[in-house]
Amino acid sequence: MVSVRSERPARIPTALKILIAGGFGAGKTTMVGAVSEITPLQTEEVLSGVNDADDTQGVEGKTTTTVTMDFGRITISDDLMLYLFGTPGQDRFWFLWDELSEGALGAVVLADTRRLADCFPSIDYFEQRGTPFVVAVNCFDQGKQFGTEAVAGALDLDPGVPVVPFDARDEASARNVLIELVEYVARRQLTGVSR
Repeated sequence: MVSVRSERPARIPTALKILIAGGFGAGKTTMVGAVSEITPLQTEEVLSGVNDADDTQGVEGKTTTTVTMDFGRITISDDLMLYLFGTPGQDRFWFLWDELSEGALGAVVLADTRRLADCFPSIDYFEQRGTPFVVAVNCFDQGKQFGTEAVAGALDLDPGVPVVPFDARDEASARNVLIELVEYVARRQLTGVSR
């Protein structure tokens, strides 16, 4: 008896690239680590302290920094995967951003209300390139809590840019931010807003 195997070609899933950006110590590495289904690739190095290269005011307990990127993955279905790329936060590593942002669906800008001004460079970067982004306010235990409207006003965001409070350490909270980003990108596409 001859058996006939039906071999379907393996489907290659659609991969969506999402950037996780923000200032130094805002929680980018923590978010990628909390939500990734794989052990994330992290390029953390010990802070050097040389020439005061890293301003730790407000994040005094921080001892490491991302020097290239963080990488994580989430499988949504057999046909869809999210690839998360955490960007380095200090300006001396911004030369990497153009490469990391190539082909990205959108971005999450992490905001730390203890150092809110640190997320302005990320917002400016994505606005100048027309990359859709949401702002995720990382609710640190010791940070002062502000409403989403207050944060949007302080950051002078365009109307409609979502601002979402979340906890970077919590998987469900981080997933909700990613869902908000994907839904925001879909709304923009439906209304014909160009990138």
